[in-house]
Amino acid sequence: MKLSTWVPLLLAAVVFRFMVHTSYASFTPVDNYLIACGSSQSVTFEGRTFVPDSGLSSVVLKGQGNSVPATTNSSVPYPIHRSIRIFPRTASYKFEIKQEGRHWVRLHFFPFPNAGQNLTKAPITVVTENFVLLNNSTFKNYNGSYLFKEYAINVTSDTLTLTFIPSNGSVAFVNAIEVVSIPDKLFPDQALALSPSAAFNGLSEHALETVYRLNMGGPLLTAQNDTLGRMWENDRKYLHVNSSAVNVSVDPASINYQVEVTPETAPNFVYATAEAMANANVANLNFNITWVFRVNPNFTYFVRAHFCDVVSKSLNTLVFNFFINSNIAMASFDISSTTGGLRVPFYKDFVSNSSADSDTLTVSVGPDPVADIPNAIMNGLEIVKISNEARSLDGLSSVESLLPKSPSKINKTAIIIGSVVAVFAVMTFMGLCYCFLVARRSKTTHQGHPWLPLPLYGNSQTMTKMSTTSQKSGTASCISLASTNLGRFFMFQEILDATNKFDESLLLGVGGFGRVYKGTLEDGTKVAVKRGNPRSEQGLAEFRTEIEMLSKLRHRHLVSLIGYCDERSEMILVYEFMANGPLRSHLYGTDLPPLSWKQRLEICIGAARGLHYLHTGAAQSIIHRDVKTTNILLDDNFVAKVADFGLSKTGPALDQTHVSTAVKGSFGYLDPEYFRRQQLTEKSDVYSFGVVLMEVLCTRPALNPVLPREQVNIAEWAMSWQKKGMLDQIMDANLVGKVNPASLKKFGETAEKCLAEHGVDRPSMGDVLWNLEYALQLEETSSALMEPDENSTNHIQGIQLTPLEPFDNSVSMIDGVNSCTDDDAEDAATSAVFSQLVNPRGR
Repeated sequence: MKLSTWVPLLLAAVVFRFMVHTSYASFTPVDNYLIACGSSQSVTFEGRTFVPDSGLSSVVLKGQGNSVPATTNSSVPYPIHRSIRIFPRTASYKFEIKQEGRHWVRLHFFPFPNAGQNLTKAPITVVTENFVLLNNSTFKNYNGSYLFKEYAINVTSDTLTLTFIPSNGSVAFVNAIEVVSIPDKLFPDQALALSPSAAFNGLSEHALETVYRLNMGGPLLTAQNDTLGRMWENDRKYLHVNSSAVNVSVDPASINYQVEVTPETAPNFVYATAEAMANANVANLNFNITWVFRVNPNFTYFVRAHFCDVVSKSLNTLVFNFFINSNIAMASFDISSTTGGLRVPFYKDFVSNSSADSDTLTVSVGPDPVADIPNAIMNGLEIVKISNEARSLDGLSSVESLLPKSPSKINKTAIIIGSVVAVFAVMTFMGLCYCFLVARRSKTTHQGHPWLPLPLYGNSQTMTKMSTTSQKSGTASCISLASTNLGRFFMFQEILDATNKFDESLLLGVGGFGRVYKGTLEDGTKVAVKRGNPRSEQGLAEFRTEIEMLSKLRHRHLVSLIGYCDERSEMILVYEFMANGPLRSHLYGTDLPPLSWKQRLEICIGAARGLHYLHTGAAQSIIHRDVKTTNILLDDNFVAKVADFGLSKTGPALDQTHVSTAVKGSFGYLDPEYFRRQQLTEKSDVYSFGVVLMEVLCTRPALNPVLPREQVNIAEWAMSWQKKGMLDQIMDANLVGKVNPASLKKFGETAEKCLAEHGVDRPSMGDVLWNLEYALQLEETSSALMEPDENSTNHIQGIQLTPLEPFDNSVSMIDGVNSCTDDDAEDAATSAVFSQLVNPRGR
């Protein structure tokens, strides 16, 4: 072909490609409000101009409040923080909306240092007409000097009102507001829900809050790098194991957008970088790269994963699995076969809850066993909170309950309430009488009721039909727990009465399996009621496991089951109430008084005794598999008991070294060897207990993604200080100067041994128990040396301790524990306890 023929074709191709890319980036928001609150002049920030909030015809400010004018104060984080609008009373901004649909609502808060009052303690409450965005949030709830919140609100009228509500005699304030149109296709109305897998519909009816938006393997991207003004942060601080991933990147200009995915979906800078497996040749790993995120367990989350094959040289060579929590979201995912080419962006949407620890959400990619080249990548990730049934993104309060009511509304409400009460008063009385008669009849019928088989979705009356189906299909459709020694049968009405109809004010804990409520029986006995969620299919096996374990385990330091209920398709377990709750609540996150060093040692010793009994007290060992501070519960005397046996598994037989099983547990506590090989041993519990020991000493979570990278994982961080002999530098400040150095040293050595990389290098729980008791003896001896003699002014002179080598395997603790176990078995009145809920989806 002649050159004169090629040139026009090449020019046409270049022009077409330019037009395509231009069209991708050509989105112009119809509504684009960038407001500098309280400012007297425009402010430029990240290439955008924020205008003053006064004098705009399309924005009405009702309730002016006080404005602190623009300042040259150089200490503010960004230019938009140089002015502020402070509201001593409820005030609102009303925006004129030209095009209905999703809009970004971005709020910028900075507690102005010279505002005339302490804004860091000012509760922040912000609502729209239909949704609660913030409810009594203060800066002590967040890390950092300023607060940025991003929401996606579906506006269905010609106005959007943002109302700022002061509370507790304080003020409300805001520095800058953004209200910007979003492309219609950015957020779908449907996504794939996990566990169980089903379509989640109606996203357009919910408000959304951006919680995390990550550029995997790439730098921070600001509004200047994103056509929709979004920020994408680097992912490194959220990696569970930093060494598990390496950065890969290509030229952003080489990203080949298709019709379905545009720069509005994510910038080419996101798709041009990725995290890939650090050791792509390591096979048989369920998870190779895992990110851990702190989330609110009371909410559901929209998760969008971004992929683009920037590592392969040819098609169909990159095949891997993608997980959210422990649920497989995409199996044997081949990017190039899905997109039809290399460097072609792709994304997938899911809906999920928090994971096993109830306050984390984990995302993982790992190699597919059938892949020729074991590797896995991820380019970007977005985690977005979905508003709850109260149409709130912060708590359970609705807009109506937060907005001050006008007198006319109050009168109208009173009339309606009065009418309703008058109409239904007689009907309610008759209904109560009927329920009373039915309850009495039911109580007579169920007296002496044995434990009934628990069906998959239903009560014992459906057992026959389901058992027949099970025999035909060869699958276990029912949980058969027929026994005469598994506790008292409770009628559902008794459970309702005990929990005041599952009153939310009595809520003790929430998990993927269901909820735990505090209850009071007719005789005044305090109980904890664990109510299973029938939609949680994976929880059924764990539900059965916990019942079976608790029916055959009896020990002073293990949880005890006192009853159950399976009426009305419910699956409810009743435990004795544990007055002081989980150990974690006494370490951090609450206002409870700090525990003394002696109390902490005694609690650790009690938990170690319970675990040692599990490992050695039965005919075949039992591995707990979920040892953590929320599963160590304290009675009114602070006696520790191990709880939550939903993941427990029978240990290896005498002729075996381990049990091969899928990885389950809680991130931050998982044995790395078990994590890599899927080989479970009693030493996996020992590792988890080592994490607990460090948590007890340092009073911080096992994983804290908001901390600097080297501090995220407490096991790695604490061990680096232990090896330097400087564990006292990171211990709880409340313990400084109050711990015998010898006791602390023994405690640190014990934890270090527990956290050994390989199981064979870790001590048994018996050895751990001995060393903790020795650390307690050292502490008590130190205290005795400080106490004056009653008959003398002289202090006690050195008490000699029998020197024993640490972790001496020749010292057997089994006999001593067995004799103690016999005593424990005779103690029928076990101390009060309740079980932390299992979240099976995250295991």
